[in-house]
Amino acid sequence: MKVYEIYIGGKFKKTDYKLTVTNPYNNETVAETFLAKKEELEEAVSAAQSVQKKMKEMPSFRKYEILMQISYEIKNNREYLANVLAQEAAKPLRYALGEIDRATQTFLVAAEESKRLPSDYISIDWTPAGKGKEGLVKYFPLGLIAGISPFNFPMNLAVHKIAPAIAAGNTIILKPARATPLSVCELAKIIDKTSLPKGAVSILPMDRECGNQLVTDERFKMVTFTGSPEVGWKMKREAGKKKVVLELGGNAGAAITESADLDFAVQRCLIGGFAYSGQVCIHLQRIFIHESIFNEFKDKFVEGAKKLKKGPPTDIDTDITAMIDEENAMRVEDLVNKAVEEGAELLCGGKRKGTFFEPTVLTNTKPGMPVNASEVFGPVVTIEPYTNFTEAIDSINDSIYGLQAGVFTNNLDEVNYAFNNLEVGGVIINDIPTFRVDHMPYGGIKDSGFGREGLKYSIMEMLEPKLMVKNK
Repeated sequence: MKVYEIYIGGKFKKTDYKLTVTNPYNNETVAETFLAKKEELEEAVSAAQSVQKKMKEMPSFRKYEILMQISYEIKNNREYLANVLAQEAAKPLRYALGEIDRATQTFLVAAEESKRLPSDYISIDWTPAGKGKEGLVKYFPLGLIAGISPFNFPMNLAVHKIAPAIAAGNTIILKPARATPLSVCELAKIIDKTSLPKGAVSILPMDRECGNQLVTDERFKMVTFTGSPEVGWKMKREAGKKKVVLELGGNAGAAITESADLDFAVQRCLIGGFAYSGQVCIHLQRIFIHESIFNEFKDKFVEGAKKLKKGPPTDIDTDITAMIDEENAMRVEDLVNKAVEEGAELLCGGKRKGTFFEPTVLTNTKPGMPVNASEVFGPVVTIEPYTNFTEAIDSINDSIYGLQAGVFTNNLDEVNYAFNNLEVGGVIINDIPTFRVDHMPYGGIKDSGFGREGLKYSIMEMLEPKLMVKNK
């Protein structure tokens, strides 16, 4: 069995607290690593503080070289890293490879952005009092950052915290999900080979008590969290004076209009609804289809869902496999059963076997049913007809969440109306709300989050502006 030491202040170490990682698909042990406790966290904090001045003063070209080296090494180990990820997270290999590719791109974009950190020149003499004066706004790194990443994208969502922290000149301690720490333990090996000061990055699986300290400890100047709304908003309440960025959940909706390319919409919605068993923050959960094409869409969508190939995550042809654990599969099963009991029609799926839950399509649902109102975070999609476009937009907005939404239309008026009226952080035209590339601003409103990620935007969150006014 492979054993991973954890990365504490630039050193690989074991602790007295073992953490066994299992493959959710077959419950076989993948590897063993360790949990950090308060002693290890304190060591990581001290190491980070000792190199903060070096990070702050590091020239752009050096940060660029480091970030590019990490990007290259991830790319060079693509297949190996994807297999580690597929096994620890039960993520189908085709999606695991895509995640590793995105991590490569994330570091590449961070490298580019490290060369153009913001600054502003301001004319102060707009008023008589400012005559003869000018201003410069320069942005400085915050200091020590706490990153907390989830199980569903264990590599790339961790990278979305580590890469911009380095680019901005900060130090960071990252807490990966206990279920899926191995891919970022592999990333630590890559980071350790660079010239980054030892202690600038620590990667520590840890228990909840240590995790809470990342939020409450005043030595951390920012906490950036991706996970559930319940946990995220609690963190914000407890974070004190530090900056907080929250990337939380959603129940993303899409509208399919009569002008859309129907076959394309069906194929994209199958990916949005069932990729990684729906365990995606921008998982397509609710689809609203114009009544004139509803039956055709329904038939093609259900047929496509039934054809999705089930199998082990390490098979490149697998479309859908196990969920992260049986508890979550049972939770999704309960949501579907309750919806059917309340009058929803089950078009396909609905059955669970251990950690596997079938791709499921429901119709005749009500907005208040948990399969619509809550975040299912599983392979469940509801489809409903609508009469006019404003009704579809209102239905998507009828949610406590607002992360992203998709609109399939070839009508420019509908494009403009959707963009101006959808209550979300991102509107995706002629594609699913599950679409994301790593340099675009990403985040939500309402219960879906606070702040934005995407390299340029994450870097801005991790910097503090300072003004200098002087005589010309």
